[in-house]
Amino acid sequence: MAAWAVGEENTVGELERLREVAAKVYGWTTLRPAQEEAMVHVAAGRDTLVVSPTGSGKSAIYQVPALLVGGPTIVVSPLIALQRDQVKNLIDRGAPDAHVVNSARSARANSEAFEALQTGDAEFLFLAPEQLAKDEVIAELLEAKPSLFVVDEAHCVSSWGHDFRPDYLRLGEVIERLGHPAVLALTATASPPVRADIVERLRMRDAVQLVKGFDRPNIRLEVSREVTEREKRREIIERIIALDPPGLLYVQTRGETEEYAEALREAGEEAYAYHAGLSASERAQVHDAFLASDKVIVVATSAFGMGIDKPNVRFVVHAAPAESLDSYYQQIGRAGRDGDQATAVLYFRPEDLRLPRFFSSGTVDEDLLTRVATGLDAAGGPVRIDDLVEELDVTRARVTRSVNLLQEAAAALTTGEGVLWTGEHTVAEAVQAAAAEAAQMRTIELTRVEMMRGYAETDDCRRQFLLGYFGEDLAETCGSCDTCAAGTADARSDVDTGFPVQSRVTHAQWGPGVVMREEDDRITVLFDEVGYRTLSLKAVRARNLLTPA
Repeated sequence: MAAWAVGEENTVGELERLREVAAKVYGWTTLRPAQEEAMVHVAAGRDTLVVSPTGSGKSAIYQVPALLVGGPTIVVSPLIALQRDQVKNLIDRGAPDAHVVNSARSARANSEAFEALQTGDAEFLFLAPEQLAKDEVIAELLEAKPSLFVVDEAHCVSSWGHDFRPDYLRLGEVIERLGHPAVLALTATASPPVRADIVERLRMRDAVQLVKGFDRPNIRLEVSREVTEREKRREIIERIIALDPPGLLYVQTRGETEEYAEALREAGEEAYAYHAGLSASERAQVHDAFLASDKVIVVATSAFGMGIDKPNVRFVVHAAPAESLDSYYQQIGRAGRDGDQATAVLYFRPEDLRLPRFFSSGTVDEDLLTRVATGLDAAGGPVRIDDLVEELDVTRARVTRSVNLLQEAAAALTTGEGVLWTGEHTVAEAVQAAAAEAAQMRTIELTRVEMMRGYAETDDCRRQFLLGYFGEDLAETCGSCDTCAAGTADARSDVDTGFPVQSRVTHAQWGPGVVMREEDDRITVLFDEVGYRTLSLKAVRARNLLTPA
């Protein structure tokens, strides 16, 4: 029996059943060990978090065991295009009926999907998180008695996550209202604080966490440090023309998507711009063109790429730093999913960090917090978010963010009937506490921006730096990044700092943390309260700054 077996006597038999379903229904004659390990836990009804690289077949982890347990499977998926692709793939493989409910479909189509769910004709129902904010949707799901609740792109649950969406924070309450079916959270990238956030916010019980290697050795890592914007733009165009498509170019603004796409088209490339300002049909056209052609280049903001199923992307170029290494790793992970060589290039100027720093340091809207808190306090009972939106006449996203901050401050909690004021604080105290939570989050976010700078400016092996951010120790230099090629990445001797990777430590000022990376003369620690910090070992030892926890 495998070392990871969940302990039940029928584990081997369960695995054989899973393999049989995978082969007969989906045509998968072999499964990866990581898939099998996760499937056994899911089939046993365990809450499970899977962090595995893009292209490792995470969807199969729920698609196979779902057919062996009673009751339908609910899949929360953040993008309509992604839902469409997932449903199409299931139908093409001859799997049991899969349906989708979202705002782009007619009321009749959504009603038919719910009807199929109630009659047992739907094994899979795909929903956006925003749909689960509706009481009538919860009622439909509750009646169907789902056995498995899947959260795809689960890093969106985390306020640390680069794709944070406020409605994802309501999913833990939804899971409880549905009687807590088995929960499966899937993501391609999640640093330790994101993983902890996912488990906590989804209210996962005794969760199994399966974190399968972040290293993608077939992706060559490069950073180009340019002096002027004009030089950078010229080199990006020339480099992309020299690279083999298909590929992705990530930029920071909507205007840049259009400018770079036009320049590439003038150079004879098949290039498209993609950003959140396009209509749904325009975004779908770009999405379809990217999947259909092996010559296409998409110039996009971070809005493009989540869940893209295209294995032969040959390059991912960033015209400027991403907002964090979490985001950067997720985006470059879209290259080389077929296992063949691919290239990830970051063009870096220190001044380009201004935009991600701006997003990381925005101030909280204390006026809106006060209005939301006052409304909850005056209600004398649970209040639906939609009612707050109507009363305050602001967007749902802004109200949801305010409610989430008040919950973090223990001033409010979510129940099946709505948001309830706890009465533990006055309105003024609650706003102050919520603002303090937001300020701490901004402090931590700023350290993530600085880790992005550290990756761009390091002369050491970039892969060692990148994996260290996620708490993985790569003992040898990779030989497949620009610093290794230039000979600036020193081969590491066995580093013994006294503070091994993943060990818990306590700082004299910053409190508890986890060691993420060891070097000969420094260590990087992720502190609970202040985020990432790189510490000189000389200073640590001289001043006795760290002690093992």
